[in-house]
Amino acid sequence: MPRAEVPDRGRPARAGALGELAGGVALLGRGLGLVLRRPRLFLLGALPPLVTSVLLTVVLVLLLTRLDVLVPVLTGFADGWPGPLVQVVQVLVALALVAGTVLLAVLTFTTLTLTLGGPLYDLISESVDRELPDPPASAEEPLLRSAGRAVRQSLALVALAALAAVVLFAAGFIPLVGQTVVPVVSVLVGGWLLGVELVGSALERRGVLTLAGRSALMRRRRLRVVGMCVPTFALLAVPFLGVVVFPVATAAAVLLARQLDEESTDPAAGTAAGAGGGVAAQPR
Repeated sequence: MPRAEVPDRGRPARAGALGELAGGVALLGRGLGLVLRRPRLFLLGALPPLVTSVLLTVVLVLLLTRLDVLVPVLTGFADGWPGPLVQVVQVLVALALVAGTVLLAVLTFTTLTLTLGGPLYDLISESVDRELPDPPASAEEPLLRSAGRAVRQSLALVALAALAAVVLFAAGFIPLVGQTVVPVVSVLVGGWLLGVELVGSALERRGVLTLAGRSALMRRRRLRVVGMCVPTFALLAVPFLGVVVFPVATAAAVLLARQLDEESTDPAAGTAAGAGGGVAAQPR
C-alpha cells in the first residue's frame, strides 16, 4: 500500500556533519563492491549509459564548438558597452550557459538511461535488496500504471532541472556570485534531483510512490544524500564515465534508501538474526 505520508520513526543517530557526508560517499564504494559481485548484471547495466553517453557527448561538443556563435547572440544587449566590459559579460554568459547545460544534460541523461534500462536497474536494485535483511516484497502493480507514473515523475524532474538551469543561467550574470556560488549551487541542485531519481525503485518497493514522499525521507538525512549524490552527479557529468558509475549508483541508492527508511544495510544482520532467533539492533 502506498504511504499517505512518511511516518516519523525517530531520528537516526548522527555521526556529525562530516560523518554524514563521508557516510554518503562511502555508499558509492559499497555499491561498487555489490555490483562487481554481479558481473553479468553490471555489464548489462552499462549498456544503457553507453548509449546515452554518446548522446550527451554530442550535445556538449556541439555546445562548446558553438559558444563563439551563441554567446554574441545572447549578449547583443551589450554591443554598445566598452570592450573590456563586453568581454566580461561574454565570459559570464559562457560559464552560465555551460553550467546550465551540464545540469540539464546530466538529469536528462539519468532519465533517458533509466528509461532505456529500467528493467535492468530494477533487477540490480532488487538483487541488492535481497542480499540485505528483510527485503520488501516486489510491488504488485499493473505495469502500465507503474510505467505511466515513472514517466510523469521523470518529466517532472527534468522540468525542475530546466527551471533550475534557467535561474542559474540568469544568476551567472552576477559578478563573483556567477563564478563562485552558481557552480556550487548547480552541483548541489543537480545532485539532489539525481538522488530523487535514483532512490525511486527502492522506495517504491517500500510503498513510497510519490516524489514528495521521496523528498521527505531525503530531507531527514540531507548530508548523507548530498555525500552520495553530489559526487555521483559530478562523475556523471564526465562523458562515458556514467557507463561504470550508473550501475554502481543504482546499487548505492538501495543502501541509501534503506538508511533513509531506517533499515539495516549490514548483510550479516539477517544471518545473525536468523541464527539467534531474534532481531538485534544493527549498525547503519
